[in-house]
Amino acid sequence: MDIRTNTIAGWILAALFVALGFGMVGNLLFKPEPLEKPGYPIEGAVEATDAGEAAPEQPIETLLASADMAKGAEVFKKCASCHNAADGGANGIGPNLWGIIGKPIAQHAGFAYSDVLKARGGNWDFATMNEWLTNPRKFASGTKMSFAGLANPEDRANVIVWLNAQGSNLPLPAAPEAAAAETTTTPDNAEVAADNAAVPAAE
Repeated sequence: MDIRTNTIAGWILAALFVALGFGMVGNLLFKPEPLEKPGYPIEGAVEATDAGEAAPEQPIETLLASADMAKGAEVFKKCASCHNAADGGANGIGPNLWGIIGKPIAQHAGFAYSDVLKARGGNWDFATMNEWLTNPRKFASGTKMSFAGLANPEDRANVIVWLNAQGSNLPLPAAPEAAAAETTTTPDNAEVAADNAAVPAAE
């Protein structure tokens, strides 16, 4: 091996040692911190667990208080192929629904109800009708009702208010917030109210 080759080899080795030395010094000066989570945070991103949690559904009593009867009539069109809600109307694939709110379950004259629905018992009050319309097959497994149900709670509230107007006309149940407000009167507040009532109005 000639002198020139030895010189080149020496320079290469020297360069490798220098590079190795810089690498060691760099590792001593800069220690990378381990990531708490893999990847990079994106501003405004929502955790998957949070995004997957559905907002709690409002009580049907609250939805009934703001329900739209005209929209309920539109929703009922989905039911009209099997039901009518006319006074004295004939049964179809499903029973006539005139005055259904408040009536006993599975008791409309002349209609052959499924045994599971007849065994359910109770009345078609607002909460029960909401449960039925949400998922008829879950309400009464084995029912003849082929309709899958109304997933939108506002649609259910709207059609229940409309059905109530078809011969039942029962007073709507108080929303939980309103009921709670009526029961929050303290003794002190009651005394103040009584004192105010005793003071004659200025003329």
